Amino acid sequence: MQKVLIIIAMLALSACSSKPEGIEPVQNFNLDKYLGTWYEIARLDHSFERGMSHVTATYTLRDDGKVSVLNKGFSEQDHQWFEAEGVAQFVSEPDVAHLKVSFFRPFYGAYVVFALDEKDYQYALVAGPNRDYLWLLARSPELSHAIRTDLVHQAKELGFDTSELIFVEHHGDVIASKE
Repeated sequence: MQKVLIIIAMLALSACSSKPEGIEPVQNFNLDKYLGTWYEIARLDHSFERGMSHVTATYTLRDDGKVSVLNKGFSEQDHQWFEAEGVAQFVSEPDVAHLKVSFFRPFYGAYVVFALDEKDYQYALVAGPNRDYLWLLARSPELSHAIRTDLVHQAKELGFDTSELIFVEHHGDVIASKE
């Protein structure tokens, strides 16, 4: 049942690859530095990740220049791991952090990196097609309180309802059963 909900949610999300009004993607974006695994630190609730902990997203470059996306998360309700594989590509230029992502082709959804640790690419804020979708990502499962607070404040200033953020659990015994 959860897989059916994931597909339906992806269809709804993928209806639009435009960025939210007033949200500007990072310029001078370097895809090579962004590739790899990111941990979901916080998110706004949506059905396709509801009840999930230990959520990660791994981005790898494909031979055709597009990006493979592998999202993983542990369903606390079902007590099992779920994966979703997708593909991303730039909406315009490869140095502008506005991509479109599809988990169910030919439908795409917006993926807009609008805040980023520009030096080391250690944390990021990502929006979907509107302010109902927000992710705070980091290269490790923990992010300093100061950086987390600053990023949440940035998102709030841009009109996201940060009072509804879900902070994602990344500790516990389920990690051992991940592989």
